[in-house]
Formats: sequence, structure tokens, C-alpha cells
Amino acid sequence: MNRIHQTDPNIASGKAKQLFDGVQKALGFVANLMRVIGNSPAALEGYLGLNSALSHGMLPAPLREQIALTVGEINGCGYCLSAHTLLGSKAGLSQDDILAARRATATNDKSDAALKLARSVTLQRGHIADTDLHAARSAGLNDAEIVEVVQHVALNILTNYTNNVARTVIDFPEVKPGELEPVATETCATAGCACAH
Repeated sequence: MNRIHQTDPNIASGKAKQLFDGVQKALGFVANLMRVIGNSPAALEGYLGLNSALSHGMLPAPLREQIALTVGEINGCGYCLSAHTLLGSKAGLSQDDILAARRATATNDKSDAALKLARSVTLQRGHIADTDLHAARSAGLNDAEIVEVVQHVALNILTNYTNNVARTVIDFPEVKPGELEPVATETCATAGCACAH
């Protein structure tokens, strides 16, 4: 159960209603995170504004989702891991890509460097070493992309911390922090059976 009230979009008024209507139009529903942040219309407007601005930046949607997964795993945010696993798959990430991102790795060198940078920024609270920046630049990240990685880290820390404080009820297929191995299945030994156990 949430520790912070979820604002009901159906009874919201003023600025909150306007913002919820925009979220409903964009996503098709108002996620529980938005309902929690919506306790403060100023906070919701700020979050949505930064999220929207960064969506028009240099980093492609799959990489933005990978960064969210890296940061969410570090911060132990089950809500964000659940949301960005679904959103990441919609952005074209495979299950392997999603699990790798939670470990701050990617098959593409540039994306891998961005995730390593995101991990360092998160763990070191921005006090990264010169070698971290050098590694990012050596992999092809320019200064604009580096700034956007830092901003995406900040955006995801904002939602991770909000969810961790609120214990936001997860309204996506649930993914738990720390569970990084795919679920193993065994094929049934019965002749002609295609089920898995």
C-alpha cells in the first residue's frame, strides 16, 4: 500500500487535472507514479517537462530506457524496473538487452559506455573520475550526449526516490530488484508435449 496518497485523476481540478489529462492522452492511462507526484502539480509539471524535453534530445529511446534500467537497479526501485522493462521492450529492447542494462552493460560499445557512465554518476553521486569521462568519450559520446546521460540519471533518481519513499503500488508487470537471471524453464519430457514447467 502506498505511503503517500495517490491523487485520483477523475476528481483532480485545476493544474493537476490539466496535467493528468495530458498524461492520459499520451500514455492511455495515468500511472500510479504520476498519481503520487500529482499531489504537487508543480512537481508533476517539472517531472513531465524534463521528461518531455529529454525525449527530444540526442539519446535514442532504447538507450534512454537502458539508462532507466541501470539506475533503477542500483536504487532498488521495483516500480521503475517494472515500468522500464515494459517500456524498454516497446522501444525494441530484447529480454537480454533489458537484463544487461540492469547490469550496466550493452552489446553496442557506445551504449555500453553510456550505461557505465550512468552507473558511475549514480554510484558516485556525480563525483566521477577523469577516467570515466575519458572512457565515455573514447566510445564516441560527445559532450551533449554526456550531459544528457547525467540528466537522465537525475530524472530516474527523481522517480526512483519518489517511488521508494511512497512505496508506489506497481501497476506494470512486476520486476524485482536483484532478480537478474531469466526464469529457467524445462521442456516437458512427455512425447509430443510442447509445454514448459
